Amino acid sequence: MKGKKLTVKMMLAAFAFAACMSAQAQDKKQEFVMPKGYAGITHEMSEFYEPVPPVVTPGTDLAGGGFTAPSDAIVLFDGKDLSQWESAKGGPAEWDVHDGVFTVNKKKGDIQTKQKFDSFQLHIEWRVPENITGESQLRGNSGVYLQGMYEVQILDCYNNPTYVNGQTGSIYKQTAPLVNAMRKPGEWNVYDIIYNAPTFKKDGSYRTHPTVTIIQNGVVLQNNTTILGTTEWIGFPQVKAHGAGPILLQSHGDPSEPISFRNIWIREL
Repeated sequence: MKGKKLTVKMMLAAFAFAACMSAQAQDKKQEFVMPKGYAGITHEMSEFYEPVPPVVTPGTDLAGGGFTAPSDAIVLFDGKDLSQWESAKGGPAEWDVHDGVFTVNKKKGDIQTKQKFDSFQLHIEWRVPENITGESQLRGNSGVYLQGMYEVQILDCYNNPTYVNGQTGSIYKQTAPLVNAMRKPGEWNVYDIIYNAPTFKKDGSYRTHPTVTIIQNGVVLQNNTTILGTTEWIGFPQVKAHGAGPILLQSHGDPSEPISFRNIWIREL
């Protein structure tokens, strides 16, 4: 009996060892077996080398913060004049240029770029004054209109509650921002906006909607957000077929101290 028990134990151990070795061999075999349909394929087959992306030189540090425009950008404001802008009503842009920035002139109305754009990457820096007054929508109100049609709200939302689809970084009266990333009054805010222009069907309806991603001060506010139509103060979005359009900056006309802008550039996409 003792010899029989020993034999059984040995058989069991041998079986376990064989099973373990078989599993290891199977794992090792599977490690090197290409999936079905991939036989003969090498890593080079999924690599391509043309067209080579063009080289773009990034901007360099600016005194006082921020960066200059990258090498392929169109500079819309270089701190000297408003030669790239005009009044939205026609004629020259007459906002106030001083100390490398320009400031809203409430008596002169909206201004817009002379050049028109389709899809783009826009960089714009803005600041509300340290001594700003007012509340809700009457506190540092302006806006960046994409293609002159769709407003990205500018507002002082630092400790200033308002309706959420009208606060800083909203698609005005449509989509609230994901977060509130405002710096306190007197400090510069930075918008980086990536915009995809819409396309239209023959009947004037959208074939593809405009979409936008908005980053404020390094924080995402809108993530590939669909724009439903025009951004109306009263009423709801309307679909109006259009082509390329300007970047428009709003003079809201509220009684609080006016907003200043600097370092504006755009890259066509």
